[in-house]
Amino acid sequence: MEQFRPNYLRVWLTFLRNSLVRELSFRGNFFIEVVTRTFWFSAQLALFGIIYRQVNSIQDWSQYEYFAFMATGMLINALVEALFMPNCAAFSELIRTGNLDFVLLKPIDTQFLVSFQTVNLSMISQIALAVSLLVYSLSHLDVTVTAGNVLAYCLLIAVGTSFFYSLMIALASTSVWLGRNQGLYDFWFYITIFARYPQGVYRQSAGGEIVWFVFSFIVPILLVVTVPARLLLTKALEPNSGVLVVAPLMTLILLFVSRRVFMWSLNHYRSASS
Repeated sequence: MEQFRPNYLRVWLTFLRNSLVRELSFRGNFFIEVVTRTFWFSAQLALFGIIYRQVNSIQDWSQYEYFAFMATGMLINALVEALFMPNCAAFSELIRTGNLDFVLLKPIDTQFLVSFQTVNLSMISQIALAVSLLVYSLSHLDVTVTAGNVLAYCLLIAVGTSFFYSLMIALASTSVWLGRNQGLYDFWFYITIFARYPQGVYRQSAGGEIVWFVFSFIVPILLVVTVPARLLLTKALEPNSGVLVVAPLMTLILLFVSRRVFMWSLNHYRSASS
């Protein structure tokens, strides 16, 4: 008998279609989420617009350079929230209700099924806003954007998205022991707060060197947003071009570790029927 091999792309497209049907069934909720995201986006622009009326630059970031950095962070955040946040947050419910038993019976990789089952389509609006802000910022800067820079930027965006996903799935795995992990959203909020500001900003405060080093070279939260923005803007990388390797390498390591943590957690899962 031929071994069953699932077509992961086809399965994901089915998930996407189901998510679209769900959003169309609750149009009011979709509209409210889009309006809320747009308001938050506008508030951030207004805040830093006011700040840049008082100063010419924040560290070495001019106004439109900072807007490009902000757009990069928003883009990564939107991709993570669209693809992974609803699924990682729902993992504890699968455990609590016993529905994880049915997931484990499916002839497909469990982590894939848990990670991609739902797509938050309302985040498409934030992706569009982030890309629009990026293009608008670049149009006001004397920067030559090449195809190579764009390709490298997109690859680093994928690295940043993968990095945050690996953190989320590892944290969600703790639900096997905790039963219900309500701290996931709080964790995500605190992490994105760190990544909201350029890497070099943290070196200016008391104890900032330690924060800068830990979150740049051990858990590179700061690099995954700052590096693609600086690369696209052709700004010098801090502290040197070697940081281009750090974020992808640490992301690969973290993806491997998070996979091991997830599988180890499943091995310690007690079925609802047991």
